[in-house]
Amino acid sequence: MKLGVIEYIDCAHYLPGHQKCGTLHGHTYRFEVIIEGENKTGMIIDFGDLKAIFRGILGIYDHRSFNDFLSYPSVENICEMVHSKLSERLPMPFTLRVWEGKGKWAEM
Repeated sequence: MKLGVIEYIDCAHYLPGHQKCGTLHGHTYRFEVIIEGENKTGMIIDFGDLKAIFRGILGIYDHRSFNDFLSYPSVENICEMVHSKLSERLPMPFTLRVWEGKGKWAEM
């Protein structure tokens, strides 16, 4: 079974050397995490616990510049970074999708 939550944060970034995105600008990022597991006790994980883990990680980046954490903060690299942090905290398989504004996303 799959179960998911969605969270939003606002962040700035710039992509060094990129013609259009090389200057500091911001986006509202949408983060979706979809976990997979068996419903053995009536739920896979409590939504409150899942959201607390997710918000704890995303809160580090909210209203900051992703350039403080990555040298080239493309949506692909942001997805990899957050996926790595979630992997340390979530004890089950999951998929992470990161939306950069509307219509643009990376998934892992």
